[in-house]
Amino acid sequence: MYASLPGIDVYYEDHGAGDPLVLLHGGALTIELSFAPLMPLLTPHRRVIPVELQGHGRTADPDGREITLATMADDVVGVLDALGLPRADVLGFSWGGLVALETAVRHPGRVDRLVLGAVHTRKDGYHAEIHDPSTYATSTRMPTEAEFAAMVAEYERYGISTFEQVVAKLDPIVTAEQNWTPEQLEGITSPTLLMIGDHDFVRVDHAVAMQESIPDAGLAVLPRTKHTELIRRVGLVAPLVEDFLAR
Repeated sequence: MYASLPGIDVYYEDHGAGDPLVLLHGGALTIELSFAPLMPLLTPHRRVIPVELQGHGRTADPDGREITLATMADDVVGVLDALGLPRADVLGFSWGGLVALETAVRHPGRVDRLVLGAVHTRKDGYHAEIHDPSTYATSTRMPTEAEFAAMVAEYERYGISTFEQVVAKLDPIVTAEQNWTPEQLEGITSPTLLMIGDHDFVRVDHAVAMQESIPDAGLAVLPRTKHTELIRRVGLVAPLVEDFLAR
């Protein structure tokens, strides 16, 4: 299904019944690559609405429409409006987590509970090896060749935009010195669950600082888990998410 929004048609799906939960995928990923193992564990208990953001999967990257966190947060709210939903819980992974966080900051009245998987707020929230061209390619924190190949294959499958084109637009935002101030984090009104892997791109101490800045936030660090694996650890993630959303 598509929500026809200003300048873009945003692809989304609608599964299950109950309290609505929006799912936002990782950068250069799709609904399937991020959430295929998790959605069947969530849909028996709630209405799950995965969204493909601009330049991902079945949602195009229209000429002249800039990719920004603010624009994508507005798109998330646009999908809620198309469905007639005044509010929803929102779960975002990696890039989708950045968009979820921006949605909570920019549209606080639309987000009930917020789940942020592998999210950082500023460049130094990542381990230095991820930003260093001399080390990132060999870092064990990086996606595997097979994971990269799966991302590229999804772009080739839909043929709307290219992997390289979209990553080039996301990178300046992911590597920005700061996307949110401490004051903006302190102003978040949604109860929040932060999740990262202990071998993530995101430093554990940065996640702790985020958890301490957001007024009503908890933190889960998944053991022996790197960035790309986090959302696929469904045996741990699903019960954490269900427990948090049910509180």
